[in-house]
Amino acid sequence: MIHGLKRVWPWLGNVLDAVYTVAHGMWVTLRTGFKTYQPERKTFTEHFEYPELPVPVAARYRGFHRFDLTTCISCDQCAKACPVDCIYIGKERVEGGKGFKITGYAIDYSKCMFCALCVEPCPVDCIFMGATHDLSCYSRDGCIVDFARLPLDVAWGRATLNPTAVSQSKVITEVVHGGPNQ
Repeated sequence: MIHGLKRVWPWLGNVLDAVYTVAHGMWVTLRTGFKTYQPERKTFTEHFEYPELPVPVAARYRGFHRFDLTTCISCDQCAKACPVDCIYIGKERVEGGKGFKITGYAIDYSKCMFCALCVEPCPVDCIFMGATHDLSCYSRDGCIVDFARLPLDVAWGRATLNPTAVSQSKVITEVVHGGPNQ
């Protein structure tokens, strides 16, 4: 009989340990669940007033790119460094001069993984990561942003990239700026 109790005690200890673990996990879940019903807690849109006011982001946040067409020399270094090939550069040779002029600089954000590998090899620092975290669109075509067709403030990096500017850039039929050699 004593030999039988020696086998029961480890089993009972395992059962009690399992019951304690489940009870502790349920307590954490309930405690967190009740925090959502606190009156001083606001929803995301009430807390940050999004989209009217931008959401605060960390200093090293890698948001949608900012691109300065005035300094780009069409060297293709950013496109070569991109591991997913989401940067498309259209360029033409300048007649009677050296270099190229940009006819299109597009980034396909449905492929981009925001790794910032395109920023480092740029010799003139014309592309860098911005703080914009949302570029909503209803189609995949809206995810392709041609910086050469954007309004000047957005294309030159003075204003942030936004869905309204991107949708308006799809309507423009001619290139806004041809690059520094134009």
